Amino acid sequence: LGKQGGGRERGGGGSDVVQTVTGGLRDLYLRKLLPLEEHYRFHDFHSPALEEADFENKPMVLLVGQYSTGKTTFIRYLLEQDFPGMRIGPEPTTDSFIAVMYGDSEGNIPGNALVVDPKKPFRKLSRFGNAFLNRFMCSQLPNQVLKSISIIDSPGILSGEKQRISRGYDFCQVLQWFAERVDRIILLFDAHKLDISDEFSEAIKSFRGQDDKIRVVLNKADQVDTQQLMRVYGALMWSLGKVINTPEVLRVYIGSFWAHPLRNTENRRLFEAEAQDLFKDIQNLPQKAAVRKLNDLIKRARLAKVHAYIISYLKKEMPSVFGKENKKKELISRLPEIYIQLQREYHISAGDFPEVKKMQELLETCDFTKFHSLKPKLIEAVDNMLANKIASLMSLIRQEESNMPTEIVHGGAFDGTMAGPFGHGYGEGAKEGADEDEWVVAKDKPAYDEIFYTLSPINGKISGISAKKEMVTSKLPNSVLGKIWKLADCDGDGMLDDEEFALAKHLIKIKLDGYELPGTLPSHLVPPSHRKPFQTVE
Repeated sequence: LGKQGGGRERGGGGSDVVQTVTGGLRDLYLRKLLPLEEHYRFHDFHSPALEEADFENKPMVLLVGQYSTGKTTFIRYLLEQDFPGMRIGPEPTTDSFIAVMYGDSEGNIPGNALVVDPKKPFRKLSRFGNAFLNRFMCSQLPNQVLKSISIIDSPGILSGEKQRISRGYDFCQVLQWFAERVDRIILLFDAHKLDISDEFSEAIKSFRGQDDKIRVVLNKADQVDTQQLMRVYGALMWSLGKVINTPEVLRVYIGSFWAHPLRNTENRRLFEAEAQDLFKDIQNLPQKAAVRKLNDLIKRARLAKVHAYIISYLKKEMPSVFGKENKKKELISRLPEIYIQLQREYHISAGDFPEVKKMQELLETCDFTKFHSLKPKLIEAVDNMLANKIASLMSLIRQEESNMPTEIVHGGAFDGTMAGPFGHGYGEGAKEGADEDEWVVAKDKPAYDEIFYTLSPINGKISGISAKKEMVTSKLPNSVLGKIWKLADCDGDGMLDDEEFALAKHLIKIKLDGYELPGTLPSHLVPPSHRKPFQTVE
C-alpha cells in the first residue's frame, strides 16, 4: 500500500485513507484480538503481541538459502550499490541476519540497540537472547529502492546437525518470526547446489501457513546450458515437493541475478522474462501491503480463536483437587483427538489448528490449572471483527487503490527495466519498428502482396471470406484471428486492401512468434495510406 513508512510521507487525500486503514487495523487488533490473546496466553505459545511498528512498517522481503546461493549478491543487484556490513564470497560469509533499510546516511545499528527502537518492527526479537542479537544488525543507507521496501538478508544455511546446535539460538524460530511479518519470502537455490540440507528443510517447514508469500529463485542459471537447465529445474521441483507439502506448484524464477555478463547466452530471453516477472512481483509489494497486513491479521485471529478453544477445553477437563499431573499427561497425549472433537463442536477447519507435536511440547511446561475457562464475549468480539469490521476495511483499501496513483518500487535495478531500448520487450513483437521511420511491415510486404493477388481482389480489396481462407492456414484460434481482423481492418469497411492484408499477416506472424497482440493498433503499425494527415509515428 502506498506510503506505508509510518505515515510520515503525506501528500494528497489518499494518504489520509492509508492512515485510516493502518489505524483501523491497529485499533481492531488492540480492541478485539489482543484481549483474547492475553487471556489465553497466546503469546507464550505462538507469536508475540503486535506493536505500532508492525502496522506502520514498509513491506519487507526475506531472503533465505544455503550458503553461496547469491543472497547478498541479489540484494546488491537490486540496490545497485554496496550496503554496510555486506560480505560476498564462495564460502559462508553472511553469518548474521541483516535488515537492509532506508536511512539518510550510511551506517550500522547493532542488534541490541535495534530491538529497543520503537520505530523499528524488531522489538519482540529480544526474546531470542544475546546469542541472536549479536548476530543481528540493521544496515541503513540512502537508496531509492529502500524508500519503498526493506530487505532481510539471512545467514547461509549449512548442512548437518552440528550447524543447528552451534548457532546458540533457535534459527527456525527466528525465521518463523520474520515469516509472519514479511510480505515476501524468497528461497534462493544455486543451479549447481540443489540438495536441500536438514537445516534448510527445517527452515522451509517453519514457513508453514505462509505459503502464499513464498517465491523460489533458481539463481546462477546461466552457468548451465539449456539441456542441463531442464534437468536442474526438474530436480529442484522434485526436491521442493518433498519439503513443501502443498498440492500447488511453487512459482520458480530462473535467471542470473547479478550485474555480470551471462556465461551462457542461449537462454537470455528466458532470463529477461523471468527477471521482469520477479521485478513486477516485488514492485507491487507496496501496493499490496495493506491487504497483506489485513490477511495476516485474519490468519492470526483464526489461530487465536482455535488456541482459546484448546486452552479452555484443557482447563475444563482438569480435576479440581487430585490427579492433576496424570490428567495433564493424558490430555497432552490425547491432543490429536481433542483437535478432532473441537473441529466438530465448533465447525473449525483442520488447517486452522497449530501443529500437534509443537503444541504438545509447549504444553509440557504449563500449569493447566492456571488456564482460563471459555469466555464467550471475547470470542464474539473476534467473530464480530472477522464478520463485519474486516469487510469495511477492505472497502477502504479498494477506495484507496482507486483514488491514489499506483505506487511501485523505483530505483536500482528496477529502473533499468522501465523504459528505453533495454526495457523488457522493447523492439519485439508489436513494439518492433516503433522507433523507425519506415513502416515495419514494408520489408515483408512483397511476399504478402503475392498472396494478396492470388485471392482475386476486386477494386484493390479482398472480401472477408477470401481473407479468412488465407488467415485460417495459420491454425490460430478463431478468437485470435477475429482480433487480428479487427486490428487490420483500419477503415472498418469489412474488406482488406493490400496494406491492411499485409498488416494482418504481420500480426499473425507476431502471434505465431509467441508475442501478445496489442489491445489497440499502435500508431507505428497503421498502414501509411490509412494514416491521418500530420499523424506521425510515436
